[in-house]
Amino acid sequence: MKILVIAAHPDDEILGCGGTIAKHIKNKDKVKTLILGEGITSRQPKRNLNLSKNKLEKLKKISIQANKKIGMKDLVHHNLPDNRFDSLEFLDIVKILEKEIFKFKPNIIYTHSSYDLNIDHKIISKATITASRPQNNKFLKKILLFEIPSSSEWQSSELENFKPNYFIDISKTIKKKIDALKIYKNEMKKWPHPRSVRAVKMLSNLRGAQIGCNAAEAFYLARQIDFEK
Repeated sequence: MKILVIAAHPDDEILGCGGTIAKHIKNKDKVKTLILGEGITSRQPKRNLNLSKNKLEKLKKISIQANKKIGMKDLVHHNLPDNRFDSLEFLDIVKILEKEIFKFKPNIIYTHSSYDLNIDHKIISKATITASRPQNNKFLKKILLFEIPSSSEWQSSELENFKPNYFIDISKTIKKKIDALKIYKNEMKKWPHPRSVRAVKMLSNLRGAQIGCNAAEAFYLARQIDFEK
């Protein structure tokens, strides 16, 4: 089985489905992760790659180390402007994803929810759904949208919020997820922030309790197709 993870920023891939990625790798599935945004320059008043060059290189190295912790080796960075995806042509983002999807031919895609508060998450979710529309891609069976602490639960609308309908038991891989997040120490926050290590553990335990196991990751099943053979 081939699995493609599409994340907006470094750390989203681990926060959203790190335990599930580790589980797929443990099961000998072929997994690839795309990180579309560079993850730094939104902290500046105006994007300046030269001023952030060293920080960007450091974050990329940290991202590689964190993904190695869960067994991920096939990791691609695209360096789009952090938290400024809305400044780009939507079609250009779709074309990046189309190229990656039709090259890799995944059976399952994991990506963001369009209901997240973060603008980059919203755009990546919609671009992924667009790029993977069921035309000439019978290899793709399932699209699952993950939750990101401090984005998925902060949406204020009663209609537009994350409502999981698909859960994956990560009781045996939660430790790898937490160890990977600890490598992303500059991206993580202190308790009681929802993107703290303690809060991530608690969320995993809550999702696990909802299905009767020790730890789980929750998703929204956006699309599942079973083609006739």
